Amino acid sequence: MLQLKYISYLFICIFILNSCKNEKVSKTAEKKFTTWTESSIPIMDYDEFKPMLQAKDEQTLYVFNFWATWCKPCVEELPYFEKINQRYDNVEVTFVSLDFSTKLNELVIPFANKYKLVSNILLLDDTRSFYWIPDVDENWSGAIPATLIFSKNERAFFEKAFTFEELESEIKNRLP
Repeated sequence: MLQLKYISYLFICIFILNSCKNEKVSKTAEKKFTTWTESSIPIMDYDEFKPMLQAKDEQTLYVFNFWATWCKPCVEELPYFEKINQRYDNVEVTFVSLDFSTKLNELVIPFANKYKLVSNILLLDDTRSFYWIPDVDENWSGAIPATLIFSKNERAFFEKAFTFEELESEIKNRLP
């Protein structure tokens, strides 16, 4: 009888361990929405932004999504990035708005508040696209949506709109 209890306990432990995937899925509380303001969305030129494109942490996967409020495919995929940001503790999502800086208060802030975005947001204001687009990725035509995913060991660039399944697959394949 004692042996049967031991085997049952062992079986339950193995079942629990096997049911846990090798993903670093969020165990912490959901990230909360806070109202976006002019002071919470930085406006940067590329020289200010460029250092953000270097991995700082061995355990973090960085995701930069280049978008604009007027880009329908961009807007359609934003919820997928938000879901990834909520689901994975070791994934840091940043939305890089390519809207005009003069439209920050008129378009970007109301948009971020309407959709209750919780990921990092910045506005890239640099007219030297001939300089920074190929620096982000040499094959980027400049079309959006575009996404850069990187860690200390790997860098991948996508000039396309994602489905949630495609995005999560790319994230899972690159988790440190």
